[in-house]
Amino acid sequence: MKKTERINTLMRFMNNRGHFTVAEVMAEFQISRSTAVRDIREIERLGLPLVAEVGRDGGYSVLHNAMLPAIRFTDDEIKALFISFMASRNQQLPFLKSRQSLAEKIMGLLSESQQDDLLMLNETLLFQGTNPHNPDLLELSDIPDPLLEQLIQSLLQNRYLSLNRTDLPDLDIYLKSLYKDNQTWWLACIDLADFQTKAIPFSTVANVEILKNAETYQTKKVLHKARQQRQQNTVLHLGSKAIAQYHKYHPFEMKLAYLDPYQMTGEIRCWLAFESDEQLEETVNWLRFLGKELSIIQAPERLLKALTNEKECGNK
Repeated sequence: MKKTERINTLMRFMNNRGHFTVAEVMAEFQISRSTAVRDIREIERLGLPLVAEVGRDGGYSVLHNAMLPAIRFTDDEIKALFISFMASRNQQLPFLKSRQSLAEKIMGLLSESQQDDLLMLNETLLFQGTNPHNPDLLELSDIPDPLLEQLIQSLLQNRYLSLNRTDLPDLDIYLKSLYKDNQTWWLACIDLADFQTKAIPFSTVANVEILKNAETYQTKKVLHKARQQRQQNTVLHLGSKAIAQYHKYHPFEMKLAYLDPYQMTGEIRCWLAFESDEQLEETVNWLRFLGKELSIIQAPERLLKALTNEKECGNK
């Protein structure tokens, strides 16, 4: 961690803790005692009001009602922040309106020369999904589902959720993560009915609410039961060309383990369960994408049948 970054992070650490010791700073940032003391003194010079306390339990305290000094960004840091906004502008990300207002506020804090640099970047750097004739234009397909924001707001309060799904049974889940893969948002979760780990397409979710009896579950027990229930019904062996294809694209749940020190052969072990024909079709297409150096050692009967049917249709 660079010194400037460490100082900024250390100021937030101090303000959040209220009271801290030199030893805690050393452990948190993996720095020597002399460096910790030097950083604390530098932060005092920047204006953060600290009170030193002597004695066995001594340390430093931040004065109450004290404000952190303004964090200043370098020109390169501002460009990096702005480019990250540009790169993800048309990526169906939630809180789209908030992102736009945030960018406007950042622009308002900058000098005229810095604003000119960012306007030039906005005109010259175009990312995938950007209309070259109107970079600020948002296609309808770029606007995220408002339910996605509701889901994120819910999980910030509680990870135990009740999902109402379109044309599929409702589920009570513990949400492990929310991720985007191949232009589709997925919920990696534990089904509280059988404690199986599942990946659910967000497109199938019609409504989401915090589970009414969430307080009856203990997260450690839920995760332990999920580990006990986890099974493997699919085993795939990959040659070097299939491994190269795997690195170009692979579904979230497909984790590769190398079988030799030269990383020329690999193995995937996982649990596959298909709640919809769409999921089955995506898996079949991905296995075909891996190519001829893929060997299916074990797979669900439904997947093997789909692969056989596709092969027969291709030969006709």
